[in-house]
Amino acid sequence: MDELNSSERRPRRLPSLSSLRAFEAAAAHLGFQRAAAELAVTPTAISHQVRGLESALGQPLFRRLPRQLALTPAGLRLFHAVREGFDTIEAGVCALRMPAAADTVTLTTNTAFAARWVLPRMVAFRAACPGIELRLHASESVADLARGDADLAIRSGGGPWPGLTTAELMPERYAPVCSPLLGLKRVQDLPKHRLIHFDWQPQARAPALWSRWFEAAGIAAPKARTAAGTPGLSFSDESHAMLATLAGHGVGLLSLTLAAQELRSGALLQPFGPALDTGSYFLATASGREREPAIRAVWQWVVAQATQDLTDRSATPRGGSAVDKGEKPGRFLR
Repeated sequence: MDELNSSERRPRRLPSLSSLRAFEAAAAHLGFQRAAAELAVTPTAISHQVRGLESALGQPLFRRLPRQLALTPAGLRLFHAVREGFDTIEAGVCALRMPAAADTVTLTTNTAFAARWVLPRMVAFRAACPGIELRLHASESVADLARGDADLAIRSGGGPWPGLTTAELMPERYAPVCSPLLGLKRVQDLPKHRLIHFDWQPQARAPALWSRWFEAAGIAAPKARTAAGTPGLSFSDESHAMLATLAGHGVGLLSLTLAAQELRSGALLQPFGPALDTGSYFLATASGREREPAIRAVWQWVVAQATQDLTDRSATPRGGSAVDKGEKPGRFLR
């Protein structure tokens, strides 16, 4: 039977799509604030939609715990079904979109984050946003979003930033990282190895310097940039320090966000702590521009990638952990 022309087709018994969309976002983030930022609505609106859906279904979908949410068994079943359905709808819509002149969105971030986090995800971006041309502006200089120097920015810091709509993507921590070829396992053996340094920008809020790490670890720092008389290595760029660490030239005090892939694969190890808090990575745009379709699409993609990154990192075994288990995504700010 041709279903398209059938008069016998029964009406679908579905809750409102807006409530299902709100639920799917809240379930993905396990929080109303991050779901609200993804959908560009208020947390109250998300909560209202979810409660309406729970009322329609006659059972709770979340357990409301202090400062976080947890899915009930029913909520978990619905989340998998709704996510699969939305993925299918999105794929079908994307496949039918007429080719058109690509919208261009300029994303600015520092050179290390551009090289280590954004560029490896460009294939995923093109699949998710086929109608958008992403222009990546990598610079240590801070772009003026209000003036239109860029459409979106990913920067580390602590905020707040008046005139900007911001989303906290992930906390940033730095810890000793090295190649497994060095055989470094105990903090007591660190002085036997060369230390790798890189230059921080003058405006950095809490730079992760080796001197600060030794103080946090309660260990006497070696004089100047040496370890046990071995000259250290210094770079102007964090990406070069990462490459030197991967090559086994010493121990780098590196970003656990930017080294996450190598930590998961075992190419690098985090042999011990402590990890230094240097703030968080934030996504930002000039207030009001988050409603523009192209900017909104890139915004949602970045948020989804950051959420997945945190999920992957928290699931990594402790021996190569990029982030301690139990770390939660940060809150969104308006």
